[in-house]
Amino acid sequence: MAAADSPSAALRRRDLCSRGIRLAGKMRSDVVDLLDTYVERQGLDASASVAAVEGVPAAAVERWDEQTGTQRLLENLAAYRAFRVLLAQMLEEQREQLGEADAALGRALAGVLLQVSAFAYHLEELLRLESRAPPSEEGSGPPPAPHLGLFERKLRGLGVLRELAQWAVRSARDLRQLAKPSPGSSSAPGMAESP
Repeated sequence: MAAADSPSAALRRRDLCSRGIRLAGKMRSDVVDLLDTYVERQGLDASASVAAVEGVPAAAVERWDEQTGTQRLLENLAAYRAFRVLLAQMLEEQREQLGEADAALGRALAGVLLQVSAFAYHLEELLRLESRAPPSEEGSGPPPAPHLGLFERKLRGLGVLRELAQWAVRSARDLRQLAKPSPGSSSAPGMAESP
């Protein structure tokens, strides 16, 4: 990557990656707490099986170690932009469903939404550092919320939060990989961290 040529850019990248790893760790912790609250308040079974949520790329990836740093950043950014829309939809549904009756759940959802937005911005900064302009958000993101019944919306919300927790883990791994010094290439053989 172009940024790897300059020592100051390499230091800045490592600093941004370190901060991103901390942000991802905090976000995962908060999402896990939110998941517990969500399951309890929505009357769901924590072990309920949920189909993949439309519009959210899966955190699991084949050949993870073959991805370049830029590919990792772009996939992360696309995922967090999708989560931003999905969490906003969940927050709106939560307000419609419960009003202010469950303000704690609404505040927790809003807090995680804020973290997701901040993390997406952080990823955009990393892409700029890599001399890569972040892709436009126009026309991207998940489709409008489908017309679902109350129970289906609850399950969809559970799926969104579970996948977000997985993405937080993947993001920390991706940023650790990106922070490693690369002798000429961000995907050099032998540099890959095992998934």
